[in-house]
Amino acid sequence: MISLRLISLRLDAADRDVLALYLLTRVALLLTAYCTAWLFPRDPEARLPGSFAVVVGRWDWNHYLHIARDGYFPDDPAARPEQGDNREAFFPGFPLALRAARLLVGDWTAAGLAVSLLAGAVAVLALGRVARHHLPETADSRRAVLLLLVSPCAVFLAVGYTESLFLAFALPAWLAARRDAWRLASLLAAGATTVRVTGLFLVAALVVHFARTARRRGAARTFPWLAVPVLPPLLYAWYLHGHTGDWMAWKHAQERGWYRQFHAPWESWSTTWDAAFGHGYTTPYALLWQAELVAMLVGIVAVVLLARARRWPEAVYIELSLWALGTSYWYMSVPRATLLWWPLWIGIASWTLRAPGRTAAWLCLSAPLSVTLAVTYFSGRWAG
Repeated sequence: MISLRLISLRLDAADRDVLALYLLTRVALLLTAYCTAWLFPRDPEARLPGSFAVVVGRWDWNHYLHIARDGYFPDDPAARPEQGDNREAFFPGFPLALRAARLLVGDWTAAGLAVSLLAGAVAVLALGRVARHHLPETADSRRAVLLLLVSPCAVFLAVGYTESLFLAFALPAWLAARRDAWRLASLLAAGATTVRVTGLFLVAALVVHFARTARRRGAARTFPWLAVPVLPPLLYAWYLHGHTGDWMAWKHAQERGWYRQFHAPWESWSTTWDAAFGHGYTTPYALLWQAELVAMLVGIVAVVLLARARRWPEAVYIELSLWALGTSYWYMSVPRATLLWWPLWIGIASWTLRAPGRTAAWLCLSAPLSVTLAVTYFSGRWAG
């Protein structure tokens, strides 16, 4: 009965509290965007702030916008300049959702914000319910949601990025798997694999969870359903091959644009360390590499603790993410990846319960970083 309630569409008091907290943090981010537009205009002599679409649409958002608006291979060459355009690196799930939302709201920026807003609401509700499996009180599960929403990279859950949409599929998939609803879990995981390659790491975690828990008679008949989430990446590779002749076009776009060539883990660490502390980059970039190193260490500690607790599926999920991010030329987007590591936020919530003051200490550490990155994003004054 408890597991059924945890994936029910009916909202209880704890769910409503989670949504209230979520909406409050969305208002706070909008207020931050508004103030940033006035405080950090591109022209120091400006008398008006930058447009809202520019303020909230930075960095990778432009890739998703171009894909949604023009497709991966537009007929008009002007819609796809050769210099720096590696749009094949981005999976089609978010651009498809963006295109559908734009039909309803009529504006690309509003569509991106709407997708992230609605998907984020689903994600935090599911996170709160997942946390109830691991934390002693309902109020404690809300703490995991709070920690995610004020985490250093939380701004990417609000703007036109893929993290919210991915979690909106991945977390309900995990809930479904916990109640042995494997068909539903597989279909939801298929949604996750249309959005990010990280969905394949989720599939690996689901397979491990199935192997550990599916002991009832007839359970083996549902195992083939776990192949369903692999289909979207295969179809995407087939689509790209039809246009480029390259089955690995997605990976090669990652290599061209973001130096994702395979390197031994110690080489990636060394390169990132040199970038962070070797004085070869300006201070904003050096700070970026320092954040990458810290996030990698956090992920490694999380994997070790999950393994010690014998929570092997979650350990596999984060470990595969670390392997993918930690074997490139250098680390990139590891802090953003922490948003997808829901066991991390549940674990930190559990840690804060063990002594008075830990929650306040963590928030005092995390909130300034979150505000700093939000202002950096909205002002566009850092490396993208």
